[in-house]
This record gives sequence, structure tokens and C-alpha cells, in this order.
Amino acid sequence: MPLRFPPRTAETHTPPLTIRHLLDSSRLSAAQEEIVYRDQQRLTYADLHRRIGQLAGALSALGVTQGSCVAVLDWDSHRYLEAYLAVPMMGAVLQTANFRHAPEQLHYALDHAGAQVLLVHRDFLPLVDALRATLPGVHTIIALMDGDDTPPPDWCAGEYEALLAKAAPVTRFEDFDENALATTFYTSGTTGLPKAVCFTHRQLVLHTLAAAAALGVDDGVKLSRGDVYMPLTPMFHVHAWGMPYVAVMLGMKQVYPGRYEPERILRMRREEGVTFSHCVPTVLQMLLDAAGEEHLDGWRFIIGGSAVTRELAARARAQGAGLIAGYGMSETGPVIAIARAGDDLHEAIRSGTPIPLVSARIVDDAMQDLPMDDAACGELVLRAPWLTPSYPGDEPASDALWRGGWLHTQDVAAMRGDGSIQIRDRIKDVIKTGGEWISSLALEDLIAARDDVAEVAVIGIPCPKWQERPMAVIVPAAGRQPQVAAIRATLGEAIAAGRISRFCQIDALVCVPALPRTSVGKIDKKAIRQMVLAGAAPSFPPIAKVQS
Repeated sequence: MPLRFPPRTAETHTPPLTIRHLLDSSRLSAAQEEIVYRDQQRLTYADLHRRIGQLAGALSALGVTQGSCVAVLDWDSHRYLEAYLAVPMMGAVLQTANFRHAPEQLHYALDHAGAQVLLVHRDFLPLVDALRATLPGVHTIIALMDGDDTPPPDWCAGEYEALLAKAAPVTRFEDFDENALATTFYTSGTTGLPKAVCFTHRQLVLHTLAAAAALGVDDGVKLSRGDVYMPLTPMFHVHAWGMPYVAVMLGMKQVYPGRYEPERILRMRREEGVTFSHCVPTVLQMLLDAAGEEHLDGWRFIIGGSAVTRELAARARAQGAGLIAGYGMSETGPVIAIARAGDDLHEAIRSGTPIPLVSARIVDDAMQDLPMDDAACGELVLRAPWLTPSYPGDEPASDALWRGGWLHTQDVAAMRGDGSIQIRDRIKDVIKTGGEWISSLALEDLIAARDDVAEVAVIGIPCPKWQERPMAVIVPAAGRQPQVAAIRATLGEAIAAGRISRFCQIDALVCVPALPRTSVGKIDKKAIRQMVLAGAAPSFPPIAKVQS
């Protein structure tokens, strides 16, 4: 009779997939590798292991147990990395709180998650002070004074470093169910309150392994133990794309810049030898602007969060930076696809090819597969072992997210036969005109290549005849004033070449001093639509000029 399961002895140990096991290798192989925070702290991995135990001991003494929720409001730092590890390793839940949310959104997120303990950077103590009276579930606030000798407010339980110094450290973390909740955070939708997404230990470990495997075989942005890692995506945002867990597992040198200040980031890159980062296009542009004539040779980036234009990617390469695009979303933990690089810039900025363990389809409204010919467009739907299972407390939205047993991304995409994905637009941003769907991203890519355009967003505005028509909202390049006729000429060339439909021609142009952005640096098209339809918005710079 065939064996159904491998035979075991009475003492066979099968460890669960929990976050603590990501540290097992680096405990020995990278004990003396460094973790650097600004010019304030330089630790080894041996120090990291010790401080994880101290943080767990301090939190335990303050009443944190399995299932407790610990929220962090901090800039990117070694402290945040310690919380990424110590809190889940205790069996507690780490909430990465978005301090850029509006106060009422932050209050809702902390209350909804049941946060009991807050770790708060001194910059955010006034914000928390204004909220704490209406957060009865929060019983302890720990101040992260970040080198400032000023005593923390008396409503704090103490200062982070002082509490760690006197804590009885946890020296042994026990195993538990790998399906226990490890992290939670809140993602802002287009309407209503933020939605909670949650991830288990098993999901995060599998995401870490799959991301490391995908990056380890890519020739363009290949990741190895010898790289020096600096996150440039906030650590409150989708686990900083999961890369700190990858860096810890591989025992890489890590460099944390704190608040994003481009000159400091560039200096730390030079001094610490940074070779690998990830960020949204806005941050990349900020760094390129600050670098000026400085070349960024050897610095490789994954760009995600929103589409990277061909013009920005070419500029980065011209300054010596390596670059590929990646795709994911809050609900996917986030990495789903990574572009396959090489010399072909077009391939490097495609949305990517699914990483190991990801299944992807493009479907119509009836969930029927569409041709994988890179032309047919439908909604991208996904399966992977680490996708969030629901929005806790929001059953209708959860059902919509997982309609038909696949996670619905709300992204319009095309796929090639080799699995390569190209996001064409968000469903809510597609411009519906003349019976066609127009990709705002395609028009933005064409317009952004012009030298009189610094930034651009294309939106649909209501039209009684065509339903919607595309409008370009442009931040002019310094000293320039783009004109409708010139922009139309650029798009006309693409129409004549068959690259875009004739319905893609813009009818109107708005020039503005700046584009509104979300809390994670993406261009906020919802705010732009509101601004345009209202003529202006109090919280947004006034419209400089309208042409039609």
C-alpha cells in the first residue's frame, strides 16, 4: 500500500512558516552586517536580534500578549524594522499606521483595528495627543524621541530607548500557528473610510520567498546578499513592499533614511554604498532632480505604485540608475509582478511578469478569459497564497473583492502569451468616449515626453455627446506654457501612426502649479476631477489657465 504521508519519528519537527524563521539564517551568516539609521545609529544583525528581544520584553511588560494590536507611527528607521519583527514574533499584530491620513481616518483605523499600544515618533505626538482621548482602547503610548533629550509627555509610558534598556529581554520566541494574524494596515479607497487589510505569518513568509526568488534571477535588477538596501517606500505602506523582510532573510546591509530628504538620501547613498531601492515615480523624480549632474551608477530601483513614464525611465537610465517596474496593490501584500529588464526600456517599464506562486488572468464582466495578445483589455484578476482574504468588517466590499473566487484588482490590463502584464488604467480612470475605452496612462506617457511638460494627469470630463472626453491637467516645465495646439499635434502624430485611437485626442488643457497626491505619493485623480469640475478647490492651487 503506498504511503500517503512521509513517515515521521516521535521527535520530528516541522516548523510553521512564521516571521521569526526569516531571521534564522542571518543570525549566524550576517551577525556583523550593518543596519544604519541616518547618522544616528549603526547596528549589527547581532544587535538587531538583541534589540528585538528587548522590544518584545518591554511590550510584554506593558501587557502585550498574543493577539494584541501594536500600532507604529514612525519614519523609516531601525525602530520600525525592529517592530516589523518583534511584534509579530510575539504573536501580536503589527499595525503600520499611516500618519499621512487625515486625522479622522487615522482615528478610525486605530479604533477599528483595536490598537492597544502605540509607538509614536516625536513628530507625531501632537497628532496622537489630539486623538487619544477618544481612543479608549489605547492604554499605552511609547514615545520615539529619536535622539532628542526632551522628556516625552507625561501621558506617555516612557521613551523607546529607555524602555528597551531596562527591559528583561525575550530570549526565546515560541512557535505558533502560521495562520495567525501578523500585520494589518488601512488602505484609502475612492470613497468612504479606509479599508482594513490583514496578512498572516504564512502569507508574509511566502511573499518574502517568492519576491526574493523573482529578484534573484532578474539580470537587470538582480538582488543578492551583497547588495545594500535602502527603502524609499514608507514602511507604513504595504510592508514597504515586503522588501525589509527580504533584506532580513538574506542578511543584507540595510540603510534607513528616516524622513525623506533628497539631499540626505543622496549623501547616504554615496557614504553607505546603497545599491538597491524601491519607490513611486514621484520619489524617483525628486531624487533625479536633486542629483543634478551627479550620476547614480550602480543604484537599482523597482518602481511601482503608479505607472512610470518612458521619459522618466529614460532619464533615470541616462543618469546611470538601473530601473524596472513592478506591480501590486495593498490587497496583494503587495508584489504580484516584476518586469523583466534588459536593454529594452519598453520591457523594463511594463507592469511585469507574475512572480512565483501567482496566477493571473484578464477577464470580461462575465469572468470569461480574454485573448493574451497584448491588445485585448479586461480586468486583471489574481490568485496567490498571500492575498488578503477580506476587508474585515466590510462584507459587501469583501464579496466584491473575491467575486468568482479571484481577487479583483479593478485594473484594466492586457497580457501577452508569455504572461507579461501591461496595466492600461484603473477601471475608475478609464475614459469612456465614442463607444471606446481610452487609457489615461497611454496619453500621459505621450504628453510627459514633451520638454514643456513637467508632470501630467489625464482625466475624463463629462460630455453630453460622447459621454466623456479626455482633458490634460499639466504642470508646465519651468518657464514654459504648453498650448492645446502643441499637445494635440503630439497626440496627432501617435494617432496617425496607429498607436492610439482618434478618440484619444484631447479637447482641453488645464495648467496648474502642482498635482495633488495621495498619502503615499500617487497622483490623486479623484481630487483632480473635483478640482476641474468645481473650477478650483480651496485645498488645491488655483487653475492657472484653461484652454479648449
